[in-house]
Amino acid sequence: MAQAAAASDPESAGQRIFLSPPHMSGNELRLVEEAFASNYVAPVGPMVDALEREFAERTGVAGATAVASGTAALHLVLRLLGVGAGDEVWTSTLTFIGGVSPICQLGAAPVFFDVSPATWTIDPALLADEMAKAARFGRLPKAVVPTDLYGQSCDIDTILAICEPYRIPVVTDSAEALGATYRGRPVGSAGAAAIFSLNGNKIITASGGGIIVSRDRRLTDQARFLAQQARDPAPHYEHTTLGYNYRLSNVCAAIARGQLAVLDDRVAARRAIFTRYQAGLGDLPGIAFMPEAAYGRCTRWLTVMLVDPQEFGADREVLRLALEAANIEARPVWKPMHLQPVFAQARHVGGAVSESCFEKGLCLPSGSALAQSGQGRVIDIVRGGLASAKRVG
Repeated sequence: MAQAAAASDPESAGQRIFLSPPHMSGNELRLVEEAFASNYVAPVGPMVDALEREFAERTGVAGATAVASGTAALHLVLRLLGVGAGDEVWTSTLTFIGGVSPICQLGAAPVFFDVSPATWTIDPALLADEMAKAARFGRLPKAVVPTDLYGQSCDIDTILAICEPYRIPVVTDSAEALGATYRGRPVGSAGAAAIFSLNGNKIITASGGGIIVSRDRRLTDQARFLAQQARDPAPHYEHTTLGYNYRLSNVCAAIARGQLAVLDDRVAARRAIFTRYQAGLGDLPGIAFMPEAAYGRCTRWLTVMLVDPQEFGADREVLRLALEAANIEARPVWKPMHLQPVFAQARHVGGAVSESCFEKGLCLPSGSALAQSGQGRVIDIVRGGLASAKRVG
């Protein structure tokens, strides 16, 4: 009987547990078949139009534009805001490089800010202080791009209050935070614009893709124009500016629509996974978890655990390797951008908090389809790591 039970539960049988795999709802195939039946399989079509309407409604904004990736989305928005050579764009150092590379690709310079220990998002106090200095020296940034990290909103109202007197646009990198809220409002509903990712590891996916949302419908319309090779209205191909091949395909949009319909369920599942990790590991010495900001509701896209090696007896890399040996994927927290070799010459403001998060942080398997038996394997290995450390000590 025990063997039969194990065979029916792959996660308890030792098969690989991934960090954040896709979780299909069952509705995606029907919508993909509709897309095929309509013969719209190119980067245009009714599924793209419907996805954009549904994203705008979900985030409470005027317009949305579906593109090939979250990185492409940020590239388009920054270009439309006039970011170019000689400009600075201020952003969080604790982030993924896709939220930074478009700054450089437009010829601008990123400036990296440390995060608040209470939220792991850009520290408003550092931002306010640096903004005042920049104003005195006539060196204000062209834009500010705070990251909504691991499903948690930045303190967007405070950031906007810092930037608005200087007329600095704020674009939130919400790639990791679809479904989160800030003071009861959907993430992405404030600032000049926000961008989301539909990559395969995100809380919902289209296999790839990104979304721009904005209260300014003109911005999303202009982004759509640029994403379609900036083709002017004409019976022939007419171009007065250069654009990009950035549009999301109609087939991928069909997948995304099936996923968006179950977003609330996916958020609930990931938050439940976090709660089980907290219950199963929170009593261990030297173990803590990424805090949830008092102003919002984090999706817990990934559950992130902090390991203090002095108290626990082993560091996060020892635990990561122990999990990998058991065929379980876990990952360190993002390496801060100011520590990345490619940005060795970039300016940064603070950094100690982000560095500590990277040194101690471990992202645990958090897929919304993760069974309790699979999660139990993860918990047992972490607890076993403590036992091993005690034996060595």
